Amino acid sequence: MTEKRTHPAVERVEAALAAAGVSSDVVWFDDSAKTAAEAAAAIGCEVGAIANSLVFALDGEPVLVMTSGAHRVDTAFLGRVLGGRLARASADVVRAATGQVIGGVAPVGHPASVRTWVDTALADHPVIWAAAGHAHTVFPTTFDELVRITGGIPTPVVGD
Repeated sequence: MTEKRTHPAVERVEAALAAAGVSSDVVWFDDSAKTAAEAAAAIGCEVGAIANSLVFALDGEPVLVMTSGAHRVDTAFLGRVLGGRLARASADVVRAATGQVIGGVAPVGHPASVRTWVDTALADHPVIWAAAGHAHTVFPTTFDELVRITGGIPTPVVGD
């Protein structure tokens, strides 16, 4: 991890966090942390404490699923839970919906509201880490705070 830097997408995330009453503690890495494993190694935490921001299309509408880095979203299961067809969004859809690129998508700081679901497995960790708008950034939060700042709906994302 290194000194504070700046980037327009990160500045939008910091502004959204501040507007939500969250003190912004964005951490910059020297190298990118595009995967949960890379982020966990750089932070020194369990991979399950990484909150991956994944954009899907739910019947064609971009939606955000905040999932634990410890597992993959079961799209068939979650689609049934959400009452529609869930498919991975293209890089272009991700950027249009969030203003950010894959590997650095934050849970906040998007051009418009994105319906969000938050993996209940993240509640197992007292501190979770989410991307802050750039592949070299993360910020610490809690499950309850993540649900609050995203307006997300807690839900399991993996079937039994």
